[in-house]
Amino acid sequence: MSEKRNENEKSGIISYLIRLVVTAVVLSITAFLTPGFTISGMWPLLLAALIITALDYIVEKVMKIDASPFGKGVKGFLIAALILYLTQFVVPTMNISIIGALIAAVVIGIIDAIIPGRVM
Repeated sequence: MSEKRNENEKSGIISYLIRLVVTAVVLSITAFLTPGFTISGMWPLLLAALIITALDYIVEKVMKIDASPFGKGVKGFLIAALILYLTQFVVPTMNISIIGALIAAVVIGIIDAIIPGRVM
């Protein structure tokens, strides 16, 4: 039973690492495509992806809400936009307006439908 638990923990960690990498790729694409959203440099991009992944995890565990842009309709969309907006206060070279966060949540939702793996 202990071995099965260790395997589940490892697969969970690997799942979140994959989510982190996919989030970083999607963030770079989104920042390029979205007016009102900029992020400069690889390290800030990875930091933003880490923060977004962590906030998404917390929202899932505490509120039992899927924070993906199309996860729970309007609620998931607004939470995704809020997570993007709040991340800018921690990442030094990330700037995003409220409108930019809303547009970015739509772009992330569209990219999430194309790229395999869960983004937010």
